[in-house]
Order: sequence, then structure tokens, then C-alpha cells
Amino acid sequence: MTARADRDDTSIAGRNHGFPSACRVALSAAILVAFSPAASAAAQDEPPASPPPEWEATAIDYSNVPYPYPVEFLDVRLMGEDYRMAYMDVAPVGEPNGRTVVLFHGMNFFAAAFGPTIATLTEAGFRAIAVDRLGYGRSSKPVIHYNLHMPARHTKALLDELGIGRVAVLGHSMGGMVATRFTSTYPDVVTHVIMSNQIGLADTRHGRAWSDPEEVYESTLHGTTYESTLAGHRRYYPNGWKNEYLPWVKVQYGLTLSGHWPRMARVRAAQRQITFEDPVVHEWQYIRTKALVIGGADDRLSRDFAAAARNVAETLPNAELVLFPGIGHVPAFEYPEPYHGEVIRFLLSDPEEPADQGWR
Repeated sequence: MTARADRDDTSIAGRNHGFPSACRVALSAAILVAFSPAASAAAQDEPPASPPPEWEATAIDYSNVPYPYPVEFLDVRLMGEDYRMAYMDVAPVGEPNGRTVVLFHGMNFFAAAFGPTIATLTEAGFRAIAVDRLGYGRSSKPVIHYNLHMPARHTKALLDELGIGRVAVLGHSMGGMVATRFTSTYPDVVTHVIMSNQIGLADTRHGRAWSDPEEVYESTLHGTTYESTLAGHRRYYPNGWKNEYLPWVKVQYGLTLSGHWPRMARVRAAQRQITFEDPVVHEWQYIRTKALVIGGADDRLSRDFAAAARNVAETLPNAELVLFPGIGHVPAFEYPEPYHGEVIRFLLSDPEEPADQGWR
């Protein structure tokens, strides 16, 4: 597996210069963070009722989707076929602290969504690497049976190629499942693991029938509309919609406008199967790496995310818990300064020191 440059310097978002520390209830303990009334008082927008006519199809290789930093590729071989895994490798802009953070995206996003987080990390002295898993963004889109071992293995190959021995990892949403699997598989590589509004918080196989992949494909192919895509993204933000969220809807919905949509629908359907077929809940008890379970407490993707997140933190042997009341599934967008402040605080902590248990 080899890495090579294939750079694109177009920008999807401006950089967020500086980060104030989060408004924490207690500076010495990672516990519930007070919700800022300013968040709910922010001006709210209303998305268009139908897709704007100027929206174009999203290319299956995302070649017409801007990324905030240059994109490079790692050649990978899987099941006898050659593919490419895209990633952004961003050097510190502040004084380097010698640490690297790997970022794993969720189901309905891709590496470019980490733009604000990368800006904050690099300004704090970290090197940041954000990967597009196979099936997402600018990475190859093989029609295969996916699992979480694949991105874990490919990311380890990337680190080996880049000569990086130890890293911290942060995974958002389904990326939290990838971060769990990566940490569980390579415990000696990971200094800190952050699970940010992770999904897959329960093993749902009990009492639930398996779905035929062809049925999931047909549902994805014919059931994905602008309305359904927008509704999915609106669920992320309990404090109301902002137009700055719309580009992520545009990219996802734009896939359905492409002649490659039938193939992409198969890829997305296969990715949807992961949460059922490849749970990570049984791995938390074995992860002794210093961990942070963080997120918006009002995440509407779970019936009671706050309770489920607490269960994750209690199951992990060495974890901190930070929840933001009133915030939803994407705190990096909805509540960026407090969220990034907590992330930086945790990443700067000594990995050999036990996680703060003040939240218990």
C-alpha cells in the first residue's frame, strides 16, 4: 500500500481562528457542560422546500466537491482489487506539539466536514489526518460487503506509510464505531480515543431480523429524495436550521442526480448494514486507552443519547464524559467553540494519567 499526492486546494469553508475554552460546569471534571442560551437564540434559517435548480449532480468521485485542504491518496488492495483511499494530512500552523490526530467521519458526511475541527487542531499544534473511508468522498466506491475492519486496516497502513507510530483518534457518528474498532485492534498505536456522538450504542441484533441487502438497496435507490435527505440532516440540529448546513445536503442529495446513482446506492446500502452486522458494543470493556465520550445530549438519532453515552463511558475502563445539554448530533457545527475546547483539553492531557472520573 502506497501513499501519493493528488492535491486539490479549493476551499469549502473558511478557517476558524482560535478557540476559547468551553464553558464547563467544573474545570477539574469532564461532566455535563452548561448549555449556552446564545446557541438557541441564534438566528434560524429555513431551507428551500425543493432542491435549487442550479444544484448539479455530485460526481461519484467527488471531483466537483471542494475540500478545505489538499487531498492525497493511499493505494490499497482489497479482495484482489486495487482501490484508493483519500485523505487530508494537515501540518500544524501553530507551534508543533509532536502529536497527530486521525479523524473518522460518519455515514452522511465525509472527510471535508472536519474542516473546522482540523483548523482548531492544527492551530493548537497538532498534525491532523482526516480519511475518506472506502465508499465515501474521494475514495474508491467498490460494491462489496463492508465492515469496520477495512477502514481500521487501511488507516493503519496509511500510518505505516507515513511513518507515524502513535496517534490520537476522533470518530464522529459512525466514525465513532470506526474509532472504537481501530483502538480495539491497535491498542498500542492509540494514545487517546474520542467518541463523538457515536452511533451503534447498542447491539440491535437481538429480536430484530436481518435485512436482505437487495431490499436495503431498493429502499436506498428509490427512497432517497431531497426531502428525505434534508429531513435526515434537520434531525441533527434541535436548535433549528442554519443555511451553513445546506452544503452537506447538496452533496448527499446530488449523488441521486448522477448517472452513477445506482452504483452509489448499492455502496450506501452496504454501509447501512454495518451498524447491524458489525457492532462494537462488546469491545468497549477491553479498551484501556484513555477515552473521551462527548456529544450533544439532545442527539435525536438515539431515544436517550445521554443515557446511552453514559453507558459507553461507564463500560470503558478509562473514560471521561462530556455532554452538551440542548445540543444535537453535530456539536462541531452547532456548538463549535465549547466542543473544540473540550477536544483540545482532552488531547493535551497526559495519556498515561487516568481519565478524570469527576463525572461519575
